[in-house]
Amino acid sequence: MDLEEQKQKFLELAKTNIKRDGIDMLLDYLQKTDFFEAPASTKFHSSFAGGLCLHSLNVYERFIKNLKKEYGEDWQNKVSLETATIIALFHDVCKTNVYKTDYRNVKENGVWVQKPYYSYEDALPYGHGEKSVYIINGFLRLTREEAMAINWHMGGFDSRVRGGFYGLENVFYSYPSALIFHLSDIEATYLDEKM
Repeated sequence: MDLEEQKQKFLELAKTNIKRDGIDMLLDYLQKTDFFEAPASTKFHSSFAGGLCLHSLNVYERFIKNLKKEYGEDWQNKVSLETATIIALFHDVCKTNVYKTDYRNVKENGVWVQKPYYSYEDALPYGHGEKSVYIINGFLRLTREEAMAINWHMGGFDSRVRGGFYGLENVFYSYPSALIFHLSDIEATYLDEKM
């Protein structure tokens, strides 16, 4: 899929599955950022132009698959399609406008050449999952379940957990969709995407 196809698939999923007030404003905001052209990381998963959008689509597919696996074909009685779509498509909006293309000198065949790479500059260092919740809530109101899943989608990789936060298990016990989503994000990252 090229960048435009990814963007159109993302927008179609959002417009079809989400009917909540504010979705049009959130999508308009994203189209004014680099969301659809940005990488998903500097050098890890999907570290190429369009990687962020592709990652969000991959996570959406994994999340729906895992919800069906856990709850069966009537999974929407546990987690609505709207909620699943919001969580998956927007969990990483914190990564908009933070990746910059820089150049470094690299020696190839004895000759120095400039090679592009992504650097990370965050003008709003609000955190990761919590920054996504903050941005989304500026446009549409998240449910508590959605906010928890997005806020804690990094699971044990979240710097707050590494810093000694012990409440993550309470989040996953109270909001099983948050755990299922964390696993979906990890699966998409390591099984569906390349560096």
